[in-house]
Amino acid sequence: MNVLVLGSGGREHAISWKIVQSPKINQLFIAPGNAGTASLGTNVALSVNDFDKIGHFILENDIDMLVVGPEDPLVRGIYDHFKKDGRFQHLAVIGPSSQAAMLEGSKDFAKSFMKKNNIPTAAYQSFSAAQIEEGIRFLEQQKPPYVLKADGLAAGKGVLICQSLEEAITELRAMLEGAKFGEASKKVVIEEFLEGVELSVFVLTDGKSYLILPEAKDYKRIGEGDTGLNTGGMGSISPVPFADKSFMKKVEDRIIKPTIKGLNEESISYQGFIFFGLINIQGEPFVIEYNARMGDPEAESVIPRIKTDLLDLFDGVAKGTLNKKSIAIDKRFTAAIFLVSGGYPEDYEKGKQISGLDKVNHSIVFHAGTTRGAQDKIYTNGGRVIAITSYGNTMKEALDLSYANAALVEFDKKYYRNDLGFDL
Repeated sequence: MNVLVLGSGGREHAISWKIVQSPKINQLFIAPGNAGTASLGTNVALSVNDFDKIGHFILENDIDMLVVGPEDPLVRGIYDHFKKDGRFQHLAVIGPSSQAAMLEGSKDFAKSFMKKNNIPTAAYQSFSAAQIEEGIRFLEQQKPPYVLKADGLAAGKGVLICQSLEEAITELRAMLEGAKFGEASKKVVIEEFLEGVELSVFVLTDGKSYLILPEAKDYKRIGEGDTGLNTGGMGSISPVPFADKSFMKKVEDRIIKPTIKGLNEESISYQGFIFFGLINIQGEPFVIEYNARMGDPEAESVIPRIKTDLLDLFDGVAKGTLNKKSIAIDKRFTAAIFLVSGGYPEDYEKGKQISGLDKVNHSIVFHAGTTRGAQDKIYTNGGRVIAITSYGNTMKEALDLSYANAALVEFDKKYYRNDLGFDL
């Protein structure tokens, strides 16, 4: 099978790393990829949103399967683009339709979908710029802290938690009137703050049946103790100790099954990953958000725990035969630590040479924001640069090994959090 993976982050490196282990793989291409994916297949200089050029490449290279990593092309309709064109009848697309991707593409759509299907989530209301005074009145009725979410995609940074009413009103105005998150904040969802511990749960679905993947805990804040600005994710740990059989049964019965049933009842086509961003409130799971793709940085701890052939599972998704497949999970812990550029998630510099990768031992290096230069030297090319993933019989063992190897990799202004797992 010839496969094209779309994306350039750590998630796409992890997916590619797993795909090349499959006996079903013939050729693997990654577009645009990074310095790490280049060692697994062929990187191709294509934009993830240039559907026409991607289509030409698929036809020229006899691609059988397109695996879509990031959310942007999914929300923009890449699945629909290829499904409606007769030249691509042979092509399996792993990723939902644009309508299904609205679970991530619109917080308002997701919240109303949950309400309709009795899926536990925080109480909320949505407001546009024309309704700003109503939004302020709604805030005045809430208790702090206040949660404001940009309705559209904002690269994981469109959620604000404000401690005071004054701050919440200022931020609401900045989002709706000042376009703080551009088009994404033309509408803002204000919801009640839920107090608990977050976790990420994933399924792979062919639209009818599903397989539950290992769960993970990710760390979004830049600062230790979960302080500072939100990032794309500073690392992840899998499994999550409190997500035992009884908790996961609640997740499956109250959240996963009603989600799949709700999609089917609305005839919404969904073939790919569904990411459930959950919060555990005294043993009860609530949905904070959906994502229409595999998580990142969760992929870097979840995918190494999947023992089953991932490409074979994708084949089941494409053919609608996932109910005939099963999934085997490694019982060990995994911990993925992200090394990021100094200044991230705000302004940071690129092009810093990375050294010490050859010293990493007994861990997996997943590249995210990297590029390969002259004489095969590797340079930083993004905010989140590299994830170091390790296995361990305990969470501490996995974390200790990842931290030991994170210390060996060097680039100017390198930063990583030293406290992952502190809340578990």
